[in-house]
Amino acid sequence: MREIDAALVAELVREQFPRWGDLPVRAVARQGWDNRTFRLGGELAVRLPSGEGYVAAVAKEDRWLPVLAGRLPLPVPEPVGAGRPGAGYPFPWSVRRWLPGEPLDAAEGVDPAGVARDLGGFLTALRAAPAAGGPAAGRHCWFRGCHPSVYGDQVGRALDVLGDAVDAAACRAVWAAALTSAWAAAPVWFHGDVAPGNLLTVGGRLAAVIDFGTCGVGDPACDLVIAWTWLGPAERRVFRAAAGLDDDAWRRARGWALWKALATMAGLSGPDPAGHQAAVLRRVLADPVIG
Repeated sequence: MREIDAALVAELVREQFPRWGDLPVRAVARQGWDNRTFRLGGELAVRLPSGEGYVAAVAKEDRWLPVLAGRLPLPVPEPVGAGRPGAGYPFPWSVRRWLPGEPLDAAEGVDPAGVARDLGGFLTALRAAPAAGGPAAGRHCWFRGCHPSVYGDQVGRALDVLGDAVDAAACRAVWAAALTSAWAAAPVWFHGDVAPGNLLTVGGRLAAVIDFGTCGVGDPACDLVIAWTWLGPAERRVFRAAAGLDDDAWRRARGWALWKALATMAGLSGPDPAGHQAAVLRRVLADPVIG
């Protein structure tokens, strides 16, 4: 596959969207794992899957983001063009409206309590959006929205690998608590990757939510994990109140956070050279955000 760079994007746009063919193309400063994103002029963005495993998200976002957008209190990426393979690039791709703002993990002067409150409200509104016909949780969203037990084997393997490097008894207790309940209501919308890099801020407050590639319909507990990955103790309580989910959901969310931390630390998931997930694990074990 051809390298995904500005030259490729410019060629694809000229071939498939000639009305935008003269607009400058430049890579965004921060990139995630799943897709490569480029600015197209001042108002548009081009988003290309980095591998075949991420292709299904393109059509899913193009189909459902316009449906969700009008029901949410914050902007989400609005699809304006559906690209097809070409110029040596083998996958579908998309053109979206550019949303201004700094990612939460790179912004300065952030109001953490305000972000926690606004994010909880956003997720509450997302759950309230009509879910009929939405994509049921499964492989397309890396099983976010499913029951956390789907990753039980990885938790066990990670604990075996890590040995005395973690408090295995405490980890097993958190995991066991996560498995005692399931989402009993009708399936609802979840984002699936509520991470600081997917939350844009302006003036220190939450301004937009991006990257719905792992969204779907199922159990929303996975969307609460940011309580331990970014929020501090006081803000976790604010988020808990604003998100409006019960203790059982929070126990499952804690299990999701535990799984990701252990799997990463044990080398079963993505790299973490800065040791971020070890800090997450400490917060998960110390604070259940319940009661």
